[in-house]
Amino acid sequence: MADQQTQRRPRGRPRSAFTDTSGQTVQALDRGLTVLATLARQEGATLSDLAQTMGMPASTLHRLLATLDAHGFAEMDPVTQHWRVGLGAFRVGSAFLQRTNVVEAARAPMRALMEATGETANLGLIDGDEVVFVAQAESHAPIRAFFRPGSRGAMHASGIGKALLAALPRTRVHALVGRIGLPGFTPTTLTTPDALAADLAATAERGWSFDDQERHPGMSCIAAVIRDSTGEPVAGVSVSGPSARFTPDRRGGIGAQVAATAAEIARAIGGPPAAIG
Repeated sequence: MADQQTQRRPRGRPRSAFTDTSGQTVQALDRGLTVLATLARQEGATLSDLAQTMGMPASTLHRLLATLDAHGFAEMDPVTQHWRVGLGAFRVGSAFLQRTNVVEAARAPMRALMEATGETANLGLIDGDEVVFVAQAESHAPIRAFFRPGSRGAMHASGIGKALLAALPRTRVHALVGRIGLPGFTPTTLTTPDALAADLAATAERGWSFDDQERHPGMSCIAAVIRDSTGEPVAGVSVSGPSARFTPDRRGGIGAQVAATAAEIARAIGGPPAAIG
């Protein structure tokens, strides 16, 4: 009986919140994020206090804090020896807040744009080398464009993508093309650097882009860029629908409406107005 009780007695350190039971997480990253979240809940704490609060060896915690410090996500006050959240965490949080603000600021202008043009209005953001569609005001027309929120598209083959590319430094555009190339989706997709460069120059000059069935046959799009408070292009707004409704005589008027909507959204998030050609 004594032997059985000895076998059942817990041994070693108590289980902590950092034990990885799912096998689906990176333990070091999980620990680092947990440390960051703990710091965020406190105004400041010493290494020993944090170690006690989190049930983590001080040596392990110090390595995690040093890594966070190296990336700007945590910092230590040399006088008080208190650790706190660093500027890097603020930058990441601000990026999320900025995107959220763009979506909120765009809702009413997109609805008005849809009503004015009769076409579906879309909002897209830069995400790596792609554009991701995050919001939509769907047209009432029986035949209309539809992009499910979260859908992604190639930058060179979408109206919003080309509006964003036209606002980026040429070095970034060249780097993007070098990484992913210019794959063709339809006969009108811009698949050469020269063709893309000419289109982006025209887009920058007039203040709006035109997707002439470059991703989906029979569907066209006109878009304009939205800049944030620093002047950086962070999003684009567009209208899209059947190409038959984007006739040459209508494009200029629609382009002006889209660019004006982009300017309105930019002002709402503290950015400069989009150029309207």
